[in-house]
Parts: sequence; structure tokens; C-alpha cells
Amino acid sequence: MRKGLASIVSQSSATNRLTSVKRSRTNLNCRRTLFASTALILALSMSAYSKPQNSPDTTALVQSLLGRWDLTLKTPLREYPSWLEITQEGGQLRARMVSRWGHARPLSKFEISNGLITFVSPKEEEERKDDMVFQGRLSGKTLAGTTTGPDGTQWQWTGERAPSLKRKSTPKWGKPVQLFNGKDLSGWKTSDPAATATWKVENGTLVSPGHGPELITDAMFEDFKLHVEFNCAPGSNSGVYLRGRYEVQIENDPEPEGPTMRTGGVYGFLAPSPEQPRKPGEWQSYDITLVGRVVTVVQNGQMIIDQQEIPGITGTALDSHEALPGPIYLQGSEAGHVTFRNISITPAK
Repeated sequence: MRKGLASIVSQSSATNRLTSVKRSRTNLNCRRTLFASTALILALSMSAYSKPQNSPDTTALVQSLLGRWDLTLKTPLREYPSWLEITQEGGQLRARMVSRWGHARPLSKFEISNGLITFVSPKEEEERKDDMVFQGRLSGKTLAGTTTGPDGTQWQWTGERAPSLKRKSTPKWGKPVQLFNGKDLSGWKTSDPAATATWKVENGTLVSPGHGPELITDAMFEDFKLHVEFNCAPGSNSGVYLRGRYEVQIENDPEPEGPTMRTGGVYGFLAPSPEQPRKPGEWQSYDITLVGRVVTVVQNGQMIIDQQEIPGITGTALDSHEALPGPIYLQGSEAGHVTFRNISITPAK
């Protein structure tokens, strides 16, 4: 009896120890399973939280930004027009810009972070010691932000979406109007009345001052046909600005720039094709038709730009308000001696 009882007790103890081990293992497995489940739930929760907060918002913002923008830069002295185009290629944002002067150029940096837009115009293009950093946000249909001047002063800038300027029908033309009477500057004004270098009328021609002010018509125009004759001396540079915003280049630069910056081109955007022979010191002619933002340029009777769209304003435009009528202006701020004659315009009715 005693031996049997001891055996039973021993077996019972062994069974209890085995049960205890199994329970410990079961509890450990349960804890491991619970930990893994908790980690998985936490990860899924974080993923579910981050996606609605970032991806859809950023995607919607990007879609709202794509396209062309007319910018206005407000400095303590005056307002400067500028232009920005934002595109997306292969999921990457790209931008090109026309600053206060110069031609359209791609930007090396354009970023969006937490709704803040940042883009950089390099110092070489801005003629300053540091890069010009623009930051802003989209508010409704308007971009607004800040940058700094060369002295660190804060400047404000705004952007409005550029209008398409598409016309519903072909315009009907009115009667030609002479813009220059061959005698004086009636119907014209200069961009800086106090400038020491001035435009002159000599032998029935308009003579640019070189490094002086621009010459601007009093009258404003929308769609038109423009005829102008010009004589560009060796080493000289000027241009004809349509609505005061789009420059058709005139130049005989010693070191000519790229195709879109040569005589006959719409500066920085459209190259003449075929490019005409350089004729310094000889009279040449432009016949230019502008309808909306579609331009045709005929140089010396040769079609060189045939109904092409001008994407945006060119450097040193008078303003960036593309939807409004604007003047014709002749550039006098560049170097050299350029003369003009027989300037007439046929506006659309």
C-alpha cells in the first residue's frame, strides 16, 4: 500500500510538472503571438494614418500647381514681372522660370514639403552673391510667398494662373495705324523720363540711345498685325515687345546666344526657322501677327515662326498681366545703335 501510494504520488508530481511546462510554453507562445499581433496592428494603424495625411493631400496640391503662373515680385522700389511653369515627368516635379530679366530656364530645385513650395533661382542668373530662394503656399487660386533681395530685405511675391488666351474665332482686321510719324515722339513715352540717354528722331528714323530707357506706345493693343523696319549696327542689341510682354529679338551680338535668343526669335522660347543671315548695318523688316498667345513672324518676307504659341512673358517685360491689352515697346536698355522706321499696326476689330 505505501509503495503503491508513493508511486502514485510520484506519477502525479511528474504529471503536474509536465502540465506546468506545457502551460508555460503555451503562455509564452500566447505572449509572442499577442506581441506580434500588436506590432502588426500598430504598423497597419501608422500606415493607415500616414496615407490620408500625406499622399492624397500632396497629390492634390501637385495637381493644383501644374501649369503656368504669372508672377509679380514686389520690391521696395517697384514691382517686377516673372513667370513660372511647373510640370511633372515620371513622377518628378520640374519647373522653369523667367526671372526679372533673362530667358526661360529650368530650375535645379523645386520642392513641396508640408504644403510649403520652395524653388531656387541661381545667383548667376540673378546677378547676386547668393541664390534667390522663393518660398510660398497656394491659397485658393493664388500663390503667395516671400524671397529676399540682394541685401537680405524680404520681398513679397504673388502668382496667378496664366490665361490660355485662346480665341474662339479668327479675328477681323481693322485699318492700319501709323505708330511713328517720322517727325517726333508723339504717341510714345519712355520708361524713365529722367534718363540722361534719350531716344532721338533723325532723318525720319527712331534712334535707340543704347543703355537707356525703353520706348513705349501710349496706345494699348490686344490682337494685331505689326510692321516694323529696323537697322542693327554691328555689336548692337534691341527688341520689339508685343503687348509689352513678349520680345521678338533684334541683335548682332559679338557672341550670339542660343537659337531662341537670336534675331527673329521670341526670346528664350521660340527659335526662328530658318534663321536668316545676319545683316548688320542693313535695313530689315518684321511682319508680326499676334492672336492671343499665338505668333507668326515674317522676316524680310521669309516666314520664320508660323503660328506658334508663346508660353509666357519674356525677361524685362513691363508686367505679367497677360490677359490685359498692352503696348508696343522698343528696347533701348541694351548696348549699341539700332534705328527704326515705318512702324504701323493693324489692330483686330
